[in-house]
Amino acid sequence: MTYQSTLDQFATLIGSKDSSWQEISPEYAARMALQNRFQTGLDIARYTAGIMRRDMADYDADSSKYTQSLGCWHGFIGQQKLIAIKKHFGSTDKKYLYLSGWMIAALRSEFGPLPDQSMHEKTSVPSLIAELYTFLRQADARELGGLFRQLDAAKEAGDVAKAAELQQQIDNHQTHIVPIIADIDAGFGNEEATYLLAKKMIEAGACCIQIENQVSDEKQCGHQDGKVTVPHADFLAKIRAVRYAFLELGVPDGVIVARTDSLGAGLTKQIAVTKEPGDLGDLYNSFLDGDYVQSADDIANGDVVVKANGKLLKPKRLASGLFQFRPGSGEDRVVLDCITSLQHGADLLWIETEKPHVGQIAAMVNRIREAVPNAKLVYNNSPSFNWTLNFRQQVFDGWQQEGKDVSAYDRAKLMSAEYDSSELAVEADRRIQTFQADAAREAGIFHHLITLPTYHTAALSTDNLAKEYFGEAGMLGYVAGVQRKEIRQGIACVKHQNMAGSDMGDDHKEYFSGDAALKASGKDNTMNQF
Repeated sequence: MTYQSTLDQFATLIGSKDSSWQEISPEYAARMALQNRFQTGLDIARYTAGIMRRDMADYDADSSKYTQSLGCWHGFIGQQKLIAIKKHFGSTDKKYLYLSGWMIAALRSEFGPLPDQSMHEKTSVPSLIAELYTFLRQADARELGGLFRQLDAAKEAGDVAKAAELQQQIDNHQTHIVPIIADIDAGFGNEEATYLLAKKMIEAGACCIQIENQVSDEKQCGHQDGKVTVPHADFLAKIRAVRYAFLELGVPDGVIVARTDSLGAGLTKQIAVTKEPGDLGDLYNSFLDGDYVQSADDIANGDVVVKANGKLLKPKRLASGLFQFRPGSGEDRVVLDCITSLQHGADLLWIETEKPHVGQIAAMVNRIREAVPNAKLVYNNSPSFNWTLNFRQQVFDGWQQEGKDVSAYDRAKLMSAEYDSSELAVEADRRIQTFQADAAREAGIFHHLITLPTYHTAALSTDNLAKEYFGEAGMLGYVAGVQRKEIRQGIACVKHQNMAGSDMGDDHKEYFSGDAALKASGKDNTMNQF
């Protein structure tokens, strides 16, 4: 829709009505319609699914065209991220949002802070999706409102060229609405529960849902111990449930990310159902740790015996009733998980690893691509990794293998600030800087995200402010540490009244009440100081 075409449509509509509509302005109606481009969450889901599908095709053609996101725990945080992206880069192209189940649990549960174990209210997930898109739509309305006011000023000044330029900016306005990859954890129950929650998430605007192969009621954070996986048949049922939810709601391009935690998961809650040698159940069971049974005398009361690898196997069973996988079988299970998921409806993969290592990820992806050539990953650039130590140790190990003298470094203490200016630290930082591009090129990573970055930035900035403001700096702690930087960096929130919608409210008062409108943006508004 262009500004003029929308105005013309409303002029025609209003002109067709009786005199009771005569005080409705076609121009005001057009502006409000343009400021609210997406009427429902489903409109958003369909629009953003199309973006993701195009981006996936772009990546298949050129691996340098990977995508990125940051996890956001509040609508305001997501809004400010997108405003910053548009300010610094001029476009939101290939920049997404990520919704982290960890941050829902830690920050958005009515129970208060909870561990990442799917104990929070499942409704809080679609609620945050809706909140994020509410704030992003408000960012659209705010930005367009500013353009409309500039347009009015240009027309009032008789500056035809400026008015034409502003109208073109309005017509070519890029929305702040971008795809969101939303974490449904392990599905919050059985496949029916997964389907019902997926519907709510899609209706709120999610075009992409990430689901993991852990047992729903035993779910653990991907970077903690004690993870328990489910047989493939159980996981595939949930993938199908999500697909049906997308199809029912008219979002055929919806994207499903199948996450495997098998690399760090050494346990399963159940032995898979198998009907014949070599089927998925049999392959899953073949990784069970245990002892082969020679006779009935080897079986004690309560033991479970399964036929695996052509022999009778007595799986090792813990006191909890869980079964163990063979040590060292993690990568093989990951590869099987990924191939199976892609062959049964998933679009993208997520491999949860214990460290950010391009070579390790690439080794698994190359095996997966032997079966599914266009396999692509979403990868968690996790704050749970100690990036500095990991990459310094990777450089240390590489140099050592090359025969380079590393005697000046203590591998166990490479996190120390004493190494910050060393050749090793500089090389490690270079590798961290290029990690996303390297992994996109060499390890099939289509999308890079950081799950909880804004959790950490909020904590860090609050710590700095508290230290200064309640210390000797007093008010200068806020002025020098926050406001002065906001002004000089052009942070939109320095005009917090505008950010909260006061100017839009004034616009609407004028639309609704005309000259009788009582506006907040007069000469005595202190926001004019900025």
